[in-house]
Amino acid sequence: MKVNLQQLNRQAQKEKPDEMDYFHTSAKGLTDKTVKEISHYKNEPAWMQEERFRAYQTFLRQPMPAWGPDLSKIDFNDLYYYLRPTGQTARSWSEVPEAIRHTYDRLGLPEAEKKYLGGVMAQYESDAVYHSVQKKLEKKGVIFTDMDTGLRRYPEIVRKYFSTVVPAGDNKFAALNTAVWSGGSLLYIPAGVKVEFPLQAYFRINAEKVGQFERTLIIAEPGSFVHYVEGCTAPVYSTGSLHAAVVEIIVKPGARVRYTTVQNWSKNVYNIVTKRAFVMEEGVMEWVDGNLGSKVTMKYPSVYLLGRKARGEVLSIAFAGSGQHQDAGGKAIHGAPETSSSIISKSVSRGSGRTSYRGLVRVAKGMAGCRSNVVCDALLMNKNSRSDTYPTMDIRESATRVSHEATVGRVGEEQLFYLMSRGLSEQEAMSMIISGFIEPIARQLPVEFAAELNKLIELEMGGRVG
Repeated sequence: MKVNLQQLNRQAQKEKPDEMDYFHTSAKGLTDKTVKEISHYKNEPAWMQEERFRAYQTFLRQPMPAWGPDLSKIDFNDLYYYLRPTGQTARSWSEVPEAIRHTYDRLGLPEAEKKYLGGVMAQYESDAVYHSVQKKLEKKGVIFTDMDTGLRRYPEIVRKYFSTVVPAGDNKFAALNTAVWSGGSLLYIPAGVKVEFPLQAYFRINAEKVGQFERTLIIAEPGSFVHYVEGCTAPVYSTGSLHAAVVEIIVKPGARVRYTTVQNWSKNVYNIVTKRAFVMEEGVMEWVDGNLGSKVTMKYPSVYLLGRKARGEVLSIAFAGSGQHQDAGGKAIHGAPETSSSIISKSVSRGSGRTSYRGLVRVAKGMAGCRSNVVCDALLMNKNSRSDTYPTMDIRESATRVSHEATVGRVGEEQLFYLMSRGLSEQEAMSMIISGFIEPIARQLPVEFAAELNKLIELEMGGRVG
């Protein structure tokens, strides 16, 4: 399932953006006319239009987060909210416009699809430009398409689950997404179906001052399994772009979902994402989250354990270089007895970079037999880098077992000296130390992604990007 993240990183951080003539571009700024235009252009049903307008009013009322990274530089009226790159979604790579196809060719997506993936959805700016899924999965009843197509073809599924896991009132950016969402994935796995190969979505911001607001909805019926992988990138500009996505996942009894993210946004992107899963009886939800790039990231994948013996895991890696703030972590809400959760966070700060772990574990009264383990480790590369930990443990049931541990350390001179005495350069020694530090999480990634994640870190350490 190898998407060449080394090529992705070089393109995103060094190459010029692709020259594009867009099929449709909305006016800059956010008003009720913007919301109406997006819905009208997509020819959506009345209920979705109403959902958007309610969310827009909620967005206007909601305050900006008063905690976490500095978001004061986001100007909502200086963004383009809808850029449609093509007239239709292609089913073969040859149908994709040449300028867009060239981007994905360099990233290796067509080759990865042939060798490793059960399906691909590629989004460029606001809309999907390419989508495919293996025929044998379609025959089993698997639905994997972009959300806009999903709303047209499967309105009963979208209407049943849309905004049930992440309502518009959850936070200001969830409201914004609900008002102006475009693109994302609809993934439905029938009962008992186990998808052998991962399904991949790839999100690209190419233009300047763009907001990307994909909406992803995943429903795993009882006893099913799927692994969904997403990658993200954007070229460098002097002005900021905004990526504010929402991911809603429903894991039904005995089902298992793994959601892997390897993001490498350029350092002018504000990346503010709400990801949440409802997990029913004996279901399993696994978030594997790799965060590199972006100016600011705020992302806390959450599991709501709502059925007996449900299980949730959050594995998070964050790397912050100079001028970056990675505010990441996870949340586990135990809403049923005998549920278990694990949150493991590894962060690396370099230069003036800052990482923050922000997490929540909540066990409601009467939820006996619950277990939760939280581990957050931070590595500082020099005296100017910074790491913070903001854990919240809200335990209202005594018959539980909850643990939390955190460590913060700097790279030791003895370690560097030992490795350099064996013939390694300082850069190689640093990269080896970091690779060892993140290994407990990296080994949970598919082999190809783990190798490329290490390569990305080597490039960051070498100062050849950003």
